[in-house]
Amino acid sequence: MAGFTPEQMRRMHDFAEQLAELAEHHEDRWKVQTTDGQIFLTMMIPTAPHGLNVMRLRRQIEAQTHDVATLSGTNMGDPVTGLTKIPDLLVMAEEDTDDTAKAVNSRDVLLVVEVVSRTNSLTDIRDKLYDYPRMGVPLYVVVDPRKDKKTVTVHSDPSTGPDGIRFRKSVPYAFGDSVTAGRWTLDTSSLKSYPADW
Repeated sequence: MAGFTPEQMRRMHDFAEQLAELAEHHEDRWKVQTTDGQIFLTMMIPTAPHGLNVMRLRRQIEAQTHDVATLSGTNMGDPVTGLTKIPDLLVMAEEDTDDTAKAVNSRDVLLVVEVVSRTNSLTDIRDKLYDYPRMGVPLYVVVDPRKDKKTVTVHSDPSTGPDGIRFRKSVPYAFGDSVTAGRWTLDTSSLKSYPADW
């Protein structure tokens, strides 16, 4: 993180962990995530289309690769940048999982999928697009079920340039297309868009 000392990063990470522990005991579900010296606390309001989209993509990935762990709503942290996220879906080699860790190491993750929230879309299409390549995530799929979008975008090839570490390739698809995301082929015909009145 630019402008932050390792000690400041450690203190922010410790505070975010304290918030996450408090959130676990609250009756509502909350996500605690960090980006560039900021802590984001978001109330989770799951909807049926959101959950169904995550489930359908998870099943396809599992059917194509039996040696991976597909985890939903799991803490993911980066030991290099100190950033923390809770992706809708992350995929990693099952042999790299550690059932004693508080969070998955983002540098072991093969793929992250986010289904855009109808109330907080910028988190997925801007903030995480900036953070995930810096966290070592090689492949980021954004599913946008909003009624005026209905798209799937595959971001890949993270590398360093004059603007820092960014995904250098982005391929857009429409709902219904066959999507190529690394070694996976995703049938998006079963994805659900948000209702027109949302």
